[in-house]
Amino acid sequence: MTDQLLALLPDYGAPLLGLITLLSCLALPVPASLFMMAAGGFAAAGDLPLGFTILAALTGAVIGDQIGYALGRSGAGWLQRIESRGGKQAMALSRATSLTRERGNIAVFLSRWLLSPLGPYVNFVAGAARLRWPTFTIASATGEIAWVTIYVGIGAGAADQFGYLWPVISDMLGLLAALTVALLLALRLRHMLQLHRKLGHKKRR
Repeated sequence: MTDQLLALLPDYGAPLLGLITLLSCLALPVPASLFMMAAGGFAAAGDLPLGFTILAALTGAVIGDQIGYALGRSGAGWLQRIESRGGKQAMALSRATSLTRERGNIAVFLSRWLLSPLGPYVNFVAGAARLRWPTFTIASATGEIAWVTIYVGIGAGAADQFGYLWPVISDMLGLLAALTVALLLALRLRHMLQLHRKLGHKKRR
């Protein structure tokens, strides 16, 4: 399926890329990062206009984020049903909930590009938690700019090495994501320990 869609990219170009990034922001299993790198490669070869390609990818991502936020704002019960079913989606939703509650707009920004697998679920949770819409939108847009620029730029700058570089980049981003989650968990643990010490000190007094 992915190969078939990639084959359509030179013909349908930016509109197809915008649709792909939109769908990925709604938790649908489409490899948007891969498509952006491929589009960057096609742009470098002169098959696609680079500026329009970046704009289409960014527009699709921002619209997808807004739809996800709106769904979360109006469908908290739906999110609870996802959690109750268990599985990978429930795990991602649980992590996104913890991250969003503790970090708010920073969580939205990081989940656009560094923790992108959590991005759609952060959208839902941000809406359900009534995170202020201007705050969400600014964090979303700036994070999506980073995401689109990184991947389209990599594809445009390394078109000939695309097949070799993608697995390497994917592994590196996975490592960075894991390190970021570990850091956030460490900060949370530190906060809980500090709170525990304060409560213990108050009881002794």
